[in-house]
Order: sequence, then C-alpha cells, then structure tokens
Amino acid sequence: MSNDQRQGFLTIPSDGNFRLVNARVPICLLSAGGVAADSQGLAHVDILIENGKIGSVAAMGGMTLDAGLAQVDARGSIVLPRLVDIHTHLDKGFIWARTPNPDGTFTGALESAGADREAHWSTEDLARRMDFGLRCALAHGTGAIRTHLDSIDKQTAITWPVFAEMRQNWQGIIALQATSLFVIDMVLDDEAQFREIVATTARYEGNLGCVTFNGGPSSERTDAALDRIFQAAIREGLDLDFHVDESNSRDARTLERVADAAIRNRFPNKLLCGHCCSASLLEDVELSRLIDKLAQARIAVVSLPMCNMYLQDRESGRTPHWRGVAPLHEFKAAGIPVMVASDNTRDPFYAYGDLDMLEVFREATRIAHLDHSGNDWLRTIAATPADIMNLDRHGRVEAGDPADLVITHARSMNELVSRPQSDRVVLVSGRAIDTTPPDYAELDALSAHRFS
Repeated sequence: MSNDQRQGFLTIPSDGNFRLVNARVPICLLSAGGVAADSQGLAHVDILIENGKIGSVAAMGGMTLDAGLAQVDARGSIVLPRLVDIHTHLDKGFIWARTPNPDGTFTGALESAGADREAHWSTEDLARRMDFGLRCALAHGTGAIRTHLDSIDKQTAITWPVFAEMRQNWQGIIALQATSLFVIDMVLDDEAQFREIVATTARYEGNLGCVTFNGGPSSERTDAALDRIFQAAIREGLDLDFHVDESNSRDARTLERVADAAIRNRFPNKLLCGHCCSASLLEDVELSRLIDKLAQARIAVVSLPMCNMYLQDRESGRTPHWRGVAPLHEFKAAGIPVMVASDNTRDPFYAYGDLDMLEVFREATRIAHLDHSGNDWLRTIAATPADIMNLDRHGRVEAGDPADLVITHARSMNELVSRPQSDRVVLVSGRAIDTTPPDYAELDALSAHRFS
C-alpha cells in the first residue's frame, strides 16, 4: 500500500484504521476486561484502531475479523501508551554546549545555570530550546510533560508567556503543564515577588512550587513559608509541586515538614514532591513516621534517578558512595504514588539525557532495583503521573482514547530494558510519526558552535 508508513520495524497504515494484533500490553496500563496477564504482567492482546482512536482491546484472537481492515502484526512486542514525563526543566534544557558545569557538583550547576539565565534567557532563546526539547520528547514517544520554570525576578515575566505559546503550539500533540520554581526563602524575604509569582502561575493555569530545603530540620522559617504557599495555593485553586531535599545531608528533612504543612492546612489539591533523596538516609523508625505522614497528606513522590546520580555525592578523586534516589520501594509498598522522570537535559544539572522516558525507566530499573519487585513499575512513567497531572486520556491503553502508542521491539521486560529501543514505533492518533530526534546542530547558533 503506497500510503503506508514504514517506521522502525513495522509498516503502519497511514489512515489511522487498522487492527494491531499479537501485541503485549502491561496489564497495569490496560483498561480492558476479560484479559489475563502472564508472569511478567503482560497481556497478549489485539487492539482495534479506528479513525485514530482505540476502538477496542481484546485477548489475542478474540476480535471479529473484518476483511476490509488492514492488519498489522506486532510480533509479540510490548505496546505502551505514550509516556508521561512529570518532572522536567525545559527552560534550562540544552545549554550545556555554551555553559557546562565546571566540576559536576550541585554548586557548580546552580552557579552555571544562574549565569546562563542572566546572560541568555530571552524569549527567542527559550522558545528555540523548549521547542527542540519537545521535539526530542515527541520522537521518543512522550505524550505529556510537566516542566518547572525558573520564576526569579525579571525571568518570570519572560518565561511564562513563552511556555504559554509552546502549550498552544503543541496542543493535541504533547499535553504541557508548568510549575513555578524559586527558593522558598523568597516567600518571606520578598513578599511582593511571591505575590507576583502566585498571580502569574494562576494566570497561566500552572502549579505552584519551589525548592524547600534551606538548611536544617527545625527551621521555623520553612514552616512559615510553607504555610503561606499552601494558603496561596488553596486560595487560587492550584496544585503544588515541590523540589524537596535534593541532598545527601541527614539534616535535609523538609519532606516531613511539607507533609505537616499539608495536614495542618488541610490541603485539598494534588501535591507532588520531587527528588526526596535524603529520605533514603533515614533510620527505619524515622522513615516509618515519614511514610505515615505522606500517606495522611496524600503526597506523591517523583524520583529523578539519572540526574541525582550525576549530582549527588560527587567529590573529585572519590567514587560516589550512594545513588541519591528516594526510597521508592518503601513508599510504594505503603500506597504512596511513586514516579520517575527525566529532570534536566544537557544542562549544568545533568549533562546528558534526551527526554526519553524509556531511557529513564531502563536506568531507573537498574539504579533502584525495580526488577524482582512486582510487575507494575511501568505505571511510574505512564498512568501514575497522568493521574497526578489530572490527565484522563493519557498513560493508559483504553478504548475511546486516542491511539497514542509506543510499539517497542521488545517481547519481554528483560528485552525492554536491555536495549535502547531505538527502532520503536510511535503512533499519534493512530498514525506513525518520524522518530528521528532533532539535530543538535539546530542549536549551534545559540551555543557559539561549541561542541561539548
């Protein structure tokens, strides 16, 4: 058929109408009755795609045949919904070539990113880099992204309108959300700026967020600032999304303080905490107390395994001693929603990455030992972040939803995490897209042609 599209290892009909047979879908991401899963949690199914939507899902061989409908054999491959990246920094992305981290440390990242922001973050610079990042994510099969936006001084008024334009331009392709990012001390030190950030976040329908760690476990200032943030979020009807305890310091304990603030303010909306690295250093009794509070406060947690392994416990000439990931197994066992995400991409906080959620999952599996511990960890990059982002039509394979799918060349979970799946097929509304990431050379003009 001349109009069909050869992508990866499959040929996909170009009209968005076909039956995808002999597919394996993780049962934890499948909304369909009468389908059983194997020992890996994979259901062997056929998927009917009609007019760009999922018409139905049935056990393999259980559909009524239609001689006029094209049939595509998935060859037993794992099929996923397009994935959900709930913690990114699109405004910082791809500045490494012009402003690298001088020593790989967290301090080096803060100083370098701050200098780059002051020198370069114009409307044009942000738009070009954010669009580049979104094209990377699309090529890899991401369907929804939440980005943190540095909301500091003059930058707030520059970045949020650029994000709004990106959200409009990408509507129907990638669902976009944004969260404000500033240091929590500013809430008390610059009340006028805090009010402006809250107003801007509400105006652009974003989420309110900040970096909470300010040095110690018993800070009255932290509690006072958190109360103001929670009250502002309640007043404006905003969800909250914090950077919390991104440190290997045993004094970094603000995750529990966030939970306390949520409880005493009776926060009714969604609340996400990212990083939470130092929680892995807690003794069992302390961790148990924290988990109880997180459950009571209905807090979800996202770990950023690749970025935190890059930054945490780095010291010149010494091998790092720990991984910097949150205690995901313990949180998950207690019913706390857990996720993993990309975080930074080719910037001073993380020199690598490409907004590829399959890479994130593959590395998270190895870093955090997600294997040998249940069959539903793929929820961390799909259904769970979709729930936290209030996205009903993302992160699952469900009849009636757009046929937004990632068809991998893996037949088992071991095959899925053993190779990069660089020949994956990505469907948007049932149609295969070009999965070639954009060329780094597009950004040369922003980086003075410096190749690093």
